[in-house]
Amino acid sequence: MHAFLPTPHAAQERLAQVNPRDYAQTRNALDGAVTGLSPYLTHGFLSVPEVALAMYKQHRLGVQHKLLFELGWREYYQHLHAHLGDGIAQSLHAGVLPDDAYSDSVPDDVRTACTHVPVIDQAVRSLYATGYLHNHARMWLASYLVHFRKVHWRVAADWLYSHLLDGDLASNYLSWQWIAGTSSSKPYLFNAESLEKFAPPSWHSPGTVLDASYDVIELLANNRATVAHERRESEPCEEPAVVSPPPEHLGFTTPAHHDVLNKTVWLVHPWHLADMPSDLPDDVVCVAVVWSDLAWAQPWSVTRWQFVGERMSHLASQRWFGTRQEVALALSTAAQVHTVAHLRLPELARVNLVQRPAPRLFKQLEKPQDSFFKWWTQVTKDVRHLQQLVSPLTRQGPSELPR
Repeated sequence: MHAFLPTPHAAQERLAQVNPRDYAQTRNALDGAVTGLSPYLTHGFLSVPEVALAMYKQHRLGVQHKLLFELGWREYYQHLHAHLGDGIAQSLHAGVLPDDAYSDSVPDDVRTACTHVPVIDQAVRSLYATGYLHNHARMWLASYLVHFRKVHWRVAADWLYSHLLDGDLASNYLSWQWIAGTSSSKPYLFNAESLEKFAPPSWHSPGTVLDASYDVIELLANNRATVAHERRESEPCEEPAVVSPPPEHLGFTTPAHHDVLNKTVWLVHPWHLADMPSDLPDDVVCVAVVWSDLAWAQPWSVTRWQFVGERMSHLASQRWFGTRQEVALALSTAAQVHTVAHLRLPELARVNLVQRPAPRLFKQLEKPQDSFFKWWTQVTKDVRHLQQLVSPLTRQGPSELPR
């Protein structure tokens, strides 16, 4: 289930296997029929409109179906990111405790999966092995780190992001804020009894700090004291390396203007790894870029570098790793640069840039909505059938389909 190949074929295969009915009935269980599409959505192999179109064609899905609802969360977080910018990295309002009550580091026993709380250790080991976690496992891990171990949500979010194949900055930060209670009316808490409904026996955690009533759990969350981990001998799990510069074998080089001088360029970036559009000139030069500024701020695991780098090597003969200034200076010598817009795409000053709009299923709202349900009400207003949203896509040819 969790072997993610960085190819459009693999993405389409997963899309074809999605069963909306099974998803709606079992998605909360760790062995449920989740889609496994998140790495392909984050990196632009697929888009939310494309998934919705496929679900409509194959299953005649309704706009209020649970799968569309969850896809909506992805677009809602992009909506907030567009309005708040870097503000998503700051608490949107006060949480359970003041910021100074939380640690600025993830404990070693969590990093090495030696907490002796099975659900936490299993989640960390699964994360390291696959670069992926079921959404419920992410929620449990986040709640444990913030409310039991008193790690600041931003610190823990950056740690998790660095190991995820599907790490989307907006979805990651804003989901952690929802758990912490800094973007929601209350924090997300769980206990040993509740997780047993959705996790296999090896994840169950009786006799641990989680084995308590919700009243006790809430008291722990509201207390500055951290819960001490049980000190026992155990075999630590080695944390995979997290690096900023890409591994050498991926073939990234410093941006060079002679690669693109007076040429039309198709710019590939980590958030759009779909095939190059067919409506570009025959002599277009494809250049793939990872900005070093962003990589230093949010480094990746070697697994994610391999996922992105391998796909980029199939798309582009030139793969650049450089600063915003270095990339912009090299591209300024091109005749024209085409790409797909993304909120994390740095400004390209003095570049003759043609940005295709980022694909969206739901309409953009001019004012930020402070809750998903307010946003959902607005974007689905007067939309009775999913066909109203996807019908424009059915009139587009394959090369025009938003990716």
